[in-house]
Amino acid sequence: MNKIFLIIERELLTRVKKKSFIITTILVPLLFAGLMVVPVLIQGVKDDERKTIAVIDRSGLAEKALQNSGNFTFVFMPDAALDSLKQIFNRSNLYAVATIGALNEKKQPDIDLYAFKQPNMDVQRYIERGFKDAVEQHKLASYHIQGLDAIIASIKTDIRLKTFIWGKDGEEKATNTSLYMGVSYVLSFMIYMFIFMFGSMVMRGVVEEKSSRIIEVIVSSVKPFQLMMGKIIGIASVGLLQFVIWLVLTFGIVTVMQGVISDPAGIENIAPAMPVDDSIFSIFSMLGSINFTTIILSFLLYFLFGYLLYASMFAAIGSAVENEADTQQLVIPVTIPLIIGIFLMLHAFQYPDRSLSFWGSIIPFTSPMVMMARIPFGVPFWQVALSLSLLFATFIGIAWVAGKIYRTGILMYGKKPTLKEMLKWINYKN
Repeated sequence: MNKIFLIIERELLTRVKKKSFIITTILVPLLFAGLMVVPVLIQGVKDDERKTIAVIDRSGLAEKALQNSGNFTFVFMPDAALDSLKQIFNRSNLYAVATIGALNEKKQPDIDLYAFKQPNMDVQRYIERGFKDAVEQHKLASYHIQGLDAIIASIKTDIRLKTFIWGKDGEEKATNTSLYMGVSYVLSFMIYMFIFMFGSMVMRGVVEEKSSRIIEVIVSSVKPFQLMMGKIIGIASVGLLQFVIWLVLTFGIVTVMQGVISDPAGIENIAPAMPVDDSIFSIFSMLGSINFTTIILSFLLYFLFGYLLYASMFAAIGSAVENEADTQQLVIPVTIPLIIGIFLMLHAFQYPDRSLSFWGSIIPFTSPMVMMARIPFGVPFWQVALSLSLLFATFIGIAWVAGKIYRTGILMYGKKPTLKEMLKWINYKN
């Protein structure tokens, strides 16, 4: 057992001291926090440049449709020619020229916008929205129904559904299904990414040691199975350490930025006079309805057991080949369940209680991704316990099989084995 701990210590210290580990450990929390905070700040950044747009109108609706706003000024030139405006465009203060055609049989005009650079979407949306309302009013007026505008205005309705969940103490908490789906997707994809990333790291480590013949020296003093488990657990320790650091730093950065955004004085220091949507604060409050203790604990368990399961298979593949190029064919059967898990995850965070989601979260090879997609929505304890038990039992079985393959393949050179040959290695006696 002491030898396994020595290998774990070696794998942990070797990787933690690398510059790549330090850089990614610092940058990833900044990236995650930025993805959460920056959209809030960008949302309030507005284009303050005043834009003058010449309008050549043949419909008779332009002056009603296009009202001057804070950023847009419309100059109506019904008798102007497009070619003449094109000649003086660069010398004028115009941003664009809009030509409005006559109304067609559907009582709609053709609208074209001309400029020497691509007009931004704000301009296009403003013109489209203005003419949509003006044309609708024109069509309604053609029916000559008295009080039709008031009737239409009275029947317009805006329905917004709010959702709440009851806690065990009967307390109500506001929730948001889209928010839960977002949390599910992020957690599941992180599980997939971490399992694949650190599992591949195990495989590459085994291949490098085998190709450099260092492995021949190591196995003279330690059993192959001890070496395999020490390498797997050591790299898992690196992953868990990095994840905990990411979690703490991301939470700290987001908490600080949340305080700044919530403080009017603070927000003015970042973006003066920037309006902040009230929905941003409601999202932060809805995050309180999510049981993050359960989610984080579940994430750690599913990452650990899922990683151990797949890392054992990746280690077996690494031991059977002499260079990384030879792993491509053998790694396909290992990656297929991971890819299936991603597709099942996409189904699970939309329909967490359906039978396909249930079985995907129970089957060990897909459960790390699929169960993490379901947990934010609430999963019965017995399902989580059954899923983790099967995942751990499958890891023990796969580790035993992988150990058999590892023991034979780690000292085999000069031949690229097939899956059939690797299965034969399982039956070899000590």
